[in-house]
Amino acid sequence: MTDTRTDVYTRITNKIIADLEQGIRPWFKPWNADHAAGKITRPLRHNGIPYNGINVLMLWGASVEKGYACPLWLTFKQALELGGNVRKGESGELVVYANRITRTETDDKGAEVEREIPFMKGYTVFNAEQCENLPAHYYAKAVPPALSPIQRIEAADRFFAATRADIRHGGTRAFYAEGPDYVQMPPFEAFKDAESYAATLAHELTHWTKHDNRLARDFGRVVHGDEGYAKEELVAELGAAFLCADIGITPEVMPDHAAYIASWLAALKNDKRLIFSAAAHAQRAADYLHRLQPQQVADNEEGRVAA
Repeated sequence: MTDTRTDVYTRITNKIIADLEQGIRPWFKPWNADHAAGKITRPLRHNGIPYNGINVLMLWGASVEKGYACPLWLTFKQALELGGNVRKGESGELVVYANRITRTETDDKGAEVEREIPFMKGYTVFNAEQCENLPAHYYAKAVPPALSPIQRIEAADRFFAATRADIRHGGTRAFYAEGPDYVQMPPFEAFKDAESYAATLAHELTHWTKHDNRLARDFGRVVHGDEGYAKEELVAELGAAFLCADIGITPEVMPDHAAYIASWLAALKNDKRLIFSAAAHAQRAADYLHRLQPQQVADNEEGRVAA
């Protein structure tokens, strides 16, 4: 089990490193509007349930590299169960499943104790475009978007406002000030377009979630540019990508693109599990910000009353 987990960590980390060494962020431009399901921009399981965390990065990367417009993915067996098949000669993509099992053991005093053991396994999925004879909706082309570009920006503004973060404007830098707990943004007019502004704010709000009163995320950063700094920036980068996908905003490449990539490469080469950890932290940050939205709050209140 340990060897299998180590192999999965190594394989995925090496793939991310190889992309970054080519100057490619594998999580960038992660969706395609040519498919009817493209309005849901995370990769989807065969039943329409979105993937999360590291699997999002892996399948986004594969879609960009191979030009898949369809966000739907299936195992070989699932394709057969749907009456279809994977075309001969097609190669799949690695995704992972992580969970815990409980094992009863005997301690030094002869008493039985239960111990949780984490495990991870990898398995292969295929894009629907690699398959034949699937139900028609797997091949459906795009319909006109439900929201116009202006409406999407308005939706993003509502999303950010609902977090109730202290967002200030002025100056020439975007950053999160952890001590006084506010996000600083340059004036809206300083950005190339509204999507660039929204993508930058998504990045800074991901940082905002690390506060002790929120997710209490701490990588031990001591000085600007150290490994702790690189890890937190990677989390913010991935968190922003997840959020931008969810609200339909195209992420913007930052001016310090090359410097960030260099720091991430150094950190990834030192820690084969970092990309898994960063993706998990980014997912938690995105989920936290989603939970602050009015509908999520209402759903949570209904759940508490029902309980």
